[in-house]
Amino acid sequence: MMAGSETHYTLPRPALDKPLKLLLVVAPYYKDIADNLVAGATSEITAAGGTYDIAEVPGALEIPTAIGIAERLKSYDGFVALGCVIRGETTHYDTVCNDSSRALTLLGLQGLCIGNGILNVENRMQAEVRADPKNQNKGGGAAAAALHLIALSRKWGAERKGVGFKPSLDELQIASDSTS
Repeated sequence: MMAGSETHYTLPRPALDKPLKLLLVVAPYYKDIADNLVAGATSEITAAGGTYDIAEVPGALEIPTAIGIAERLKSYDGFVALGCVIRGETTHYDTVCNDSSRALTLLGLQGLCIGNGILNVENRMQAEVRADPKNQNKGGGAAAAALHLIALSRKWGAERKGVGFKPSLDELQIASDSTS
């Protein structure tokens, strides 16, 4: 069965308590495919009431590094990785697919909210179907994944109030009074 003929459950768009901003990191190596991924992602982000910036990098291997740099130097709620790797004649395909995916996973495990929209396909036709916003819309799916992770991190982050080593409001007030 072809992937295009299957149906999948899609989570409803998350309700977000406040505005959010995402960074789309795009490898436009296959420009037309990347443009479709971006169109799907930006449509999903806008529909959720979010805003975004777009940064371009040379290839899929640079996407996780750019996200890591942005996390350290800018303020984004989440990230969307967009690009396409089409199998060629060498094992370079395996390296690019595996290493970019692994690096994004490691960044996610560090707490970053990342939607992975790097396509790993056998041929151009598979990429075109997956990138097309009117077909499989994998760019929109990657943006939706980031939005869901942001919603979860906000929900779970709010539950920490008063737990652990965070000072209470009374302690903050006492500290403020003593420095005045």
